[in-house]
Amino acid sequence: MSRVLILGGTREARRLAAVLVDRPGLHVTSSLAGRVRTPSLPPGEVRIGGFGGVDGLAGWLRDKAVDAVVDATHPFAARMSANAAAATARAGVALLVLRRPGWTAGPGDDWRWADTLPEAAALLPSLGERIFLTTGRQDLASFADLDLWFLVRSVDAPEPPAPQRMHVLLDRGPFTVDGERTLLREHRIDVLVTKDSGGDMTAAKLVAARELGIPVVIQSRPPLPAGVTVVPTVAAAADWVVRHP
Repeated sequence: MSRVLILGGTREARRLAAVLVDRPGLHVTSSLAGRVRTPSLPPGEVRIGGFGGVDGLAGWLRDKAVDAVVDATHPFAARMSANAAAATARAGVALLVLRRPGWTAGPGDDWRWADTLPEAAALLPSLGERIFLTTGRQDLASFADLDLWFLVRSVDAPEPPAPQRMHVLLDRGPFTVDGERTLLREHRIDVLVTKDSGGDMTAAKLVAARELGIPVVIQSRPPLPAGVTVVPTVAAAADWVVRHP
């Protein structure tokens, strides 16, 4: 019996679990960080909560006799990806990173890239006054001191510090272009701020911004740990797991 640990609460992680959970000879466990109050759970065995850093994860891998780990966390879960690389190396366990491709600007897009959220925040006063912020509920501190109006969308309620002038919209993707276009118009948004999450679940806002001529500020992805093997699709990750001894 080969034991596989899937890290992450992403859609790709759930799909991978669904593909693998009933395969003979595989025991699949999915691990979620527990930061969302009502997560969408994958099929099969699920654990929720952290491991206690590199030492904790390496110990868990040894205790459970895990043969392979698939890091299917969010592209911005840099700490978890770094911990997974270090822990698997320490425990002698094979590691694969499943990472959806990032977004690419097309004709008509007005995108500005920033390496960090403070850099993104610094661009806003020169671009507009009504900001649609979709960077996550835990990332508002960089925008807290700006004298601008923010529409903040997140799955759970945002955590302080946060902008003084802010309207919170609790919602979960996928979103449609029609819905995003209506949202941008109703709130008179003139700048969109997001992260390069990739995928199609939240890409509709980028299409709507293009159609309405709204500039977009995008935080670039953090680099992956050196030397890790990366695949872009669930099918490629499933093939790797099945072929892994």
